[in-house]
Amino acid sequence: MKHLAFPFLLSLSTTLPAAAEDWAVGGYDVVAYSDRGHPIAGRRDIATMWHGKLWYFANEENRARFESDPRGYAPAFGGLCPVSLAEGRREAGDPDHFMVIGSRLYLMRSGVAERRIKTEPRSILSKAQKSWSGMR
Repeated sequence: MKHLAFPFLLSLSTTLPAAAEDWAVGGYDVVAYSDRGHPIAGRRDIATMWHGKLWYFANEENRARFESDPRGYAPAFGGLCPVSLAEGRREAGDPDHFMVIGSRLYLMRSGVAERRIKTEPRSILSKAQKSWSGMR
């Protein structure tokens, strides 16, 4: 994967809002979710491009880990909320509401959804998987 020339990108201040729309997971370091147990903002100078999005990281080690297995660190269900999927809806997850189950990161739509999946994770994930498979 190519590392981006961030000093150049950052110098184009008029294009930054457009670039911000391409941030993955709100600019949080997806590797840190499982390592630290909470969202950590990535640094603009440590990033990689994957699937048309900029993925930011807190340090070079996390970027290297992501680049070696991006599918393993990217949020499950493409970042959609599994509780919403289990209910038959496609609703984006919020990077501030999450759960790591096994080694997978799941983003929830809200604190309510986050609390709900904690009460019945297997059932919700099973329903979400069926819904996700039917939507793809």
